[in-house]
Amino acid sequence: MAGLATVFGSGAMTNSIPEIENNDLIFVIGSNTTETHPIIGLRMKKAVRKGAKIIIADPRKIDLVRFSELWLQHKPGTDIELLNSIMHVILKEHLINKKFINEWTEEFDNFKKSLKDYTPEKAEKITGVPKNSIIKAARLYGKAERPAIYYTMGITQHAHGTNNVFAIANLALMTGNLGRESVGVNPLRGQNNVQGATDMGCIPNQYPGYQRVDSINIKEKFEAAWSAKLSDKPGLTATEMILAADRSILKAMYIIGENPAISDPDINHTVKALKKLDLLVVQDIFMTETAELADVVLPAACFAEKDGIFTNTERRLQRVKKAVIPPGNAKEDSSIIIELSRRMGYEMNYNSAEEILHETGSVWPAVAGITYSRLETGGLQWPCPTRDHPGTPYLFKGGFPRGKASFIPVHHSPSKELPDKEYPFILTTGRQLFQYHTGTMTRKVPELNQVAPSAYIEINPEDAKKLGIANNEILKVSSRRGVINIKALLSDKPSSGVVFIPFHYKEAAANILTNTELDPICKIPELKVCAVKIEKGKNR
Repeated sequence: MAGLATVFGSGAMTNSIPEIENNDLIFVIGSNTTETHPIIGLRMKKAVRKGAKIIIADPRKIDLVRFSELWLQHKPGTDIELLNSIMHVILKEHLINKKFINEWTEEFDNFKKSLKDYTPEKAEKITGVPKNSIIKAARLYGKAERPAIYYTMGITQHAHGTNNVFAIANLALMTGNLGRESVGVNPLRGQNNVQGATDMGCIPNQYPGYQRVDSINIKEKFEAAWSAKLSDKPGLTATEMILAADRSILKAMYIIGENPAISDPDINHTVKALKKLDLLVVQDIFMTETAELADVVLPAACFAEKDGIFTNTERRLQRVKKAVIPPGNAKEDSSIIIELSRRMGYEMNYNSAEEILHETGSVWPAVAGITYSRLETGGLQWPCPTRDHPGTPYLFKGGFPRGKASFIPVHHSPSKELPDKEYPFILTTGRQLFQYHTGTMTRKVPELNQVAPSAYIEINPEDAKKLGIANNEILKVSSRRGVINIKALLSDKPSSGVVFIPFHYKEAAANILTNTELDPICKIPELKVCAVKIEKGKNR
C-alpha cells in the first residue's frame, strides 16, 4: 500500500496520543485499551467526557464497553467480515470521501466491487453481530468529522492478521480519515520501546528506518556506513527461528529481552526446539524461563540503569538517563553487543549511545534532525529530518510520500483451527491490568500479586452451567498441543462458546494451548484463536 507501507510495517501510530481527546468518534478493535494501554485508555475516557462516541469491536466485554456508544461482539477471527460489511454500508449510503479518494488513492473501483457481497445480513450470520449494529457503526464512523481507529494484537495475531490491517486501512482511506489531526490508523505498541527496536532494524528484512535489506542501493549505503559486507537476503522472524531450530536448520540463537518459553505459541514445541540448539545465549535483566534453558546468560541493565533513547507508540523519541548503577556484572545492552562484536572480530567504535543516534540520523533521514540536546526539553516525533524541524505529530499531511495509496481488497477466511465435537470452545488469549507480558517483572511485586495472584479461565455462565462448573473450580483445559489446569472464573465477558485466558502465568501458561499457524505475510502466529475442550480437573 504505497505511502502507508512504512507506517504499517513499523506498527507506528499515524497520529498522536494528545489528539485522542479531540476525536469525536473512537473505533477500538482488537484492543483491551484500558488494561493494556491504561494511559491511552484515560485519554479515551476524557474524549467521551468531551462528547466523543466510542465503538468497541471485541469478542469480550472489555472495560471500555462501559463508556461506549456501541459494542460489536464479533466472533474471534471474523474481523474482515465485520470491517468489510461496515464499508459496504458506508459505500451504499454515500459516506465516502470522493475528493480524498480521487486525489490521494488508486484502485478504488476494483476495491468497491470487492465489497458487493459483504452485506450486513450476511455478516450477521458469520460474525454474530446484529445487522442493525453494523449499520449503526458504519453511520457513526462515516459521518464523524474526527474519527480514529485504534487496534492492537487482537487484530494482528491471526493467520490473516495482515489482511485485517489492510481492511482497517481501507476503511480510513475510503472516508478520507488520514493526514489530518485527530483521525488516523493507530496501532498501539505493547511493550516499552518496541517501537524503537523496530525503528532500529530489529526485523529480519529491514535495516534501521524500515529500509529493505534486498535493495542494492540500501545495502551499499549501510555497507559504507558500517565498513562491512552485508547480506541481501532477508532473515527469519522469531517464530520462524523456532521452527528452524526444531528442524536443526538453525544451530544457535541469541535472545535479548524476550521470553519465548512463555510467550510463544505451543510452548512445549518451543522449549523442545530451544533444547535442540547447539548454543543458546540469553541477555536479560532477570533469570527468565528462557534464560534457564540457556548455555550462556548475559546480565543486562534495566531502564533506570542505562543511558539512551526510548521511542514510544506515537513515534516519539525520549531521553533515558541513568539513575542508578547496574548491579553486579550487569551491563547496558549496547555495551554487551559492542564487546561481543569486538571479540568476534568487528570493531564497533561507539563511545556513547549519543554517537549511535548520530549515525542513525546519517542513514535514516526521518531522525536526522533529532539530537540529545533537542531532547532535553521534551520528546520529538519522527519524521524530523532537520535540526530546525519541530517533529511530526501526525503523518500524511498533504498526501503520501510515495504517491497515491492503493486500496487492497481483502476477503474473509476462517481461522485455521475452529471448534469441533472434540474441542468445542474457542480460546482467545490476552493481557490483564495488574500483570505484564510473561510476568518476568510484575510477578516479583507482592502488591501486584495480591491483586492478581493466579491464572484463570473466563467462561460464560451458560457454558459453565451446561458443564456443571462452579466458580473457582479447577478445570482441565486441553488443545491439540497440550493441557493445563486452571481456575474457573464465571464471567459474562466472553460470549457462550468462547473462553479467555491471560498469558502471564507460567504455572497455567495459555500458550501451551495456542496454535503455531502463521500469517503468510508477516509470520505472526494465530494466538487469538484456537480450539479447546474443558473438563473438570483435580482441585489443588
